Amino acid sequence: MAAHGGSSGERTLEQVRAEILRRAGRNSPLEHITAEDAQAAVSALTSLDRDQWAAVWCAIGLRHEAQGDALLQQGADGKAVGDAWFRAYANCRTGRYPVASTPGKVTAYRHSLRCFRKAARYFDPPLQIVDMPFEGRTLTGYLQVPPGRTRPPVVIHWGGVDGWKEDRQRNSGLLQREGLATFTMDMPGTGENPVGYMEPDAERTFAAAIDHLAARDDVDGSRIGVWGGSFGGYWATKLAHIESRRIRAAVTQGGNVHYGFQRDWLEPALTRTAATYLLGPASLLDARSWVLGAGTLAAVLDMAPRLSLKDQGLLDGPCAPLLAVNGKRDDQAPIDDVYLLLEHGVPKSARVYPEGGHMGRTPGMKESAIAVMIAQWLGQQLAVESGVS
Repeated sequence: MAAHGGSSGERTLEQVRAEILRRAGRNSPLEHITAEDAQAAVSALTSLDRDQWAAVWCAIGLRHEAQGDALLQQGADGKAVGDAWFRAYANCRTGRYPVASTPGKVTAYRHSLRCFRKAARYFDPPLQIVDMPFEGRTLTGYLQVPPGRTRPPVVIHWGGVDGWKEDRQRNSGLLQREGLATFTMDMPGTGENPVGYMEPDAERTFAAAIDHLAARDDVDGSRIGVWGGSFGGYWATKLAHIESRRIRAAVTQGGNVHYGFQRDWLEPALTRTAATYLLGPASLLDARSWVLGAGTLAAVLDMAPRLSLKDQGLLDGPCAPLLAVNGKRDDQAPIDDVYLLLEHGVPKSARVYPEGGHMGRTPGMKESAIAVMIAQWLGQQLAVESGVS
């Protein structure tokens, strides 16, 4: 996966193989990949060519899809069928990773969508595919309402450049355990969101989702929280300010606010220091370039400062209760952006992990621990009652 601008921030094939085996079943983006599937991919990969990457993972995924199809025909237990299709999705999703930037990766993304939606027939709680008309196009999200709850609060949540709405099931489950309904969607520039990241007022796609949820009778649209992760954390912070009357709580986890969009941070982050990214900083550059609609590092460095919420004059305005979460050692989003939020406007909350990297991930600590903390905070802010709400 060649870097833009001659960057030297590329991992070698052997380094990536080792990372695949280390992360399988544990860490993003391989949290749903089994050790067996990881070993099969490592054995088949002969290069880091994007389309070969996609083809290797899709070959594994499509075998699982075929297995699920066969189990269905045999009248097998629904869980076995759903599990096979979910493994199919997980592998095809890895083939799409980090973004659908080549023909092979576009094909992998289509396979992942199909397999995910087949697996979703067996999700508990049931997953509703919500297609909302939006400016002559369609905005799609996934709604799940926990059983035994009458009109519960709802959390809209999304990931970053590489974590799309299908990839949020683990966090959805944690939120549902807190009695919260979940609505996952793609942030601008990713997945099925029809609006680009850099398009003016791109946050209107989230506003459309809020409009839709406010009109439903199976969730409480007056108690809405939002949670954005990584490069998507930016939108949670922006929404906390511009939608402060309609949002009860917001979480930005590993997101940029101002400093993370400046040249002196971005240039090293996207070429040398983003060490936690599976394929290395060069791949992060490729992914962000694709999401932003930029062709080169120079274009990213030119465009990104326009995203600064400080320069947009929002930080001293009204703000919904906002929790900022990150690791002090994050090399993708600077911790200074968390401190900046605390220095402006109404009081806010923060959880800083002193030894943590991107998103707060800390060596020796379960990655899910941070998501559990966030889910509990959102439950408290949205005033979930015990039993039936």
